[in-house]
Amino acid sequence: MADPLTRTIRDDYDRLAQEYAQRIFDELRHKPLDRALLDRFAEAVKGCGDVCDMGCGPGQVARYLHDKGLSVFGLDLSPAMLEQARKLNPEIRFLEGDMLTLELPPASLAGIAAFYAIVNIPVRHHRAIFEQMAKVLKADGLLLLAFHVGNEVIEPKELWGHKISMEFLLLQPDQVQSDLEAAGFAIEEIIEREPYPEVEYPSHRAYIFARNSGR
Repeated sequence: MADPLTRTIRDDYDRLAQEYAQRIFDELRHKPLDRALLDRFAEAVKGCGDVCDMGCGPGQVARYLHDKGLSVFGLDLSPAMLEQARKLNPEIRFLEGDMLTLELPPASLAGIAAFYAIVNIPVRHHRAIFEQMAKVLKADGLLLLAFHVGNEVIEPKELWGHKISMEFLLLQPDQVQSDLEAAGFAIEEIIEREPYPEVEYPSHRAYIFARNSGR
């Protein structure tokens, strides 16, 4: 990822962090399918080692997985978002990091949950991100990836009263699947759903369970 893009995403989320945490931290309470998929993920990786909530934001996914008994930590690009995550989840570890240059030990993770972590990053970088994920996952480690479905690139000038410059990408599951497979993942299942009314942005959602093939 080019430095200006990294800086734009980090700076935008730094500006949004407090408002984002207030609006998003409690979101899983209103999303039964998301909870069910996280339960499935937790059951599959529990007792197998550390798990990372990648692109963790204020840590709502890390919190949910922690409460399911996982050894979980969060990772995010935005220092201000990490500050919110630490305040809301003082017993969970949160690290600053860039998904394109993960500074985590190779083959150290049993699982990665990445909910909307790739939606601000151009598609041309996705394979490299998935290669980084595969590098830090154990052989047969599990990835649960969530994203918005579509063909649009949304460029809002502001969000919740804060000026922003980053883009939001809606992605096609078959393209994401192709990039995952090229990075060494084997797809277990792709699940899609319609948006929950009055709970979230009104986009179609996709979730992919993928195993690190170890190649």
